[in-house]
Parts: sequence; structure tokens; C-alpha cells
Amino acid sequence: MRRSYFVEGKRGGGLKILALDSSGLVASVALAEDDNLIAEYTVQYKKTHSQTLLPMLEEIVRMVEMDLSTVDAIAVAAGPGSFTGLRIGSATAKGLAFALGKPIIPVPTVDGLAFQMYGAKDLVCPIMDARRSQVYTGIYEFMPGQIGRFSYDMRVIREQCAVAFDEIAEALNGLDRSVIFMGDGVPVFRERMEQVMRVPYTAAPLHRARQSAAAVASLGRLYYEQGRTVDGAVFVPEYLRLSQAERERAEKEREGSL
Repeated sequence: MRRSYFVEGKRGGGLKILALDSSGLVASVALAEDDNLIAEYTVQYKKTHSQTLLPMLEEIVRMVEMDLSTVDAIAVAAGPGSFTGLRIGSATAKGLAFALGKPIIPVPTVDGLAFQMYGAKDLVCPIMDARRSQVYTGIYEFMPGQIGRFSYDMRVIREQCAVAFDEIAEALNGLDRSVIFMGDGVPVFRERMEQVMRVPYTAAPLHRARQSAAAVASLGRLYYEQGRTVDGAVFVPEYLRLSQAERERAEKEREGSL
């Protein structure tokens, strides 16, 4: 199944989106208005997202003298990713949506990662380390769009999913095109890539290699224009698989039934 995101030129003014991404090792907050990235604060360091996300947001608000009530929507990386990180990001987004009376724009985490390679000629394959020898991943391509000279259409060749790295590698080999890998799974699976990849591949540069709230804001803008928003009261992250605690509980229940 292929899904498309059409990127078009500016349509009017005043659309202001606050974006959050705490789906992985990176914590990132961004503010965008129309085609302008007003501010982005990104940290990947030895602190939990519960320690960083709100202070980062508060610093952006202070630095740009922003009135949060002027935001039109809150875009958030909606999963998959770290269970704890997704819950922190979700709780923050829901709290802001409730307090400000604004909608949430759920942005698939892997789609947001891929969108950072906007305009790439090669296939784009984000890989996030999902542990247990699996990755959160998907396959994307950028094609010249129909609107505007510099427009591209991001097509989703394979929807975001949780699979073994070898499975996504085999799918890429079957497409017989060069690939750009990105995400925190790249260093984890680098050795395995050398063993199983049969098509040319490379890794995204460091400024495009991890999650970015600016990318979430950019893709979130397209979602907003398409009416793809939800009320904060009903928003839930998309985990794609059970948490470790849920898996252990299910295993104990199976053992108990034997």
C-alpha cells in the first residue's frame, strides 16, 4: 500500500504549530509558523524526557516571547518508539491541548523521521532500535509533485511497522534501489547491514539522523490542512507492539494455563 503526502506552497498566513517528539533517545520541541521554523530545542543526553521536555518548551516560550494561546495545534510524534518516551510526549501534548483548547495532530514517528530526507533521490528507510532484534521501520520515496517547482510527494511504500531487521533488508533488496538509512538503529545494526544488504546504501548525516520536532511540525502542518487532527481527550500513542511488562504478563498467563 502506498500513501502520499503532497507538499505544496504556502497557503495564507498565521498557522502556528507547536511540535513535540520524545519517541526515542532524542527530546525535541519546535515552534513553526507558516513556512518559518521559529525555534527548535533538541537534546540527546543522559536525562529522561520527563526532565527535559517541559523545561525545553518553557525556554522556547521565554526566548521567542510566545503566548501559547496563539498556537493553532499541537503536533506530536505519535509512535512507535520508546514506551516511556511516547507516554511522556502524549501526556504533555494532551495537557497542552486541554489547557489551550487546541487539537492534537498525531504524526507517525517513522514518517516524521523519513520526512527529514525530503527530496532524496534514494529510498529512505528509518530504523529505530526496538530491542529483541527488531526495528521500528518503514520504506519511503520522494517523487516530483504536481504543485510548485520545488514540490515533492513523499510516498509510503511500506507502512511503519515493527519487524526483524533482516525482514526490512530483504524488502529493500527486492526493490533494487539505493537506500538511505537513518535513526538510532543504524549503529546497532551496522554490522548486520554489511552482511545482508545487496543494494547500495548509506546513512543519513548527523543533522538528519535522529528525530526532530521541526520535521513533526512540518508534516503536522500538512495533516492540519487535510483536517487530520484529534481531540486531546481521545488521543493515544501508537505503540505497534506490547510493552515488556505486557509481554511478561502474557507469558506468565500462558504458562499458568498449561
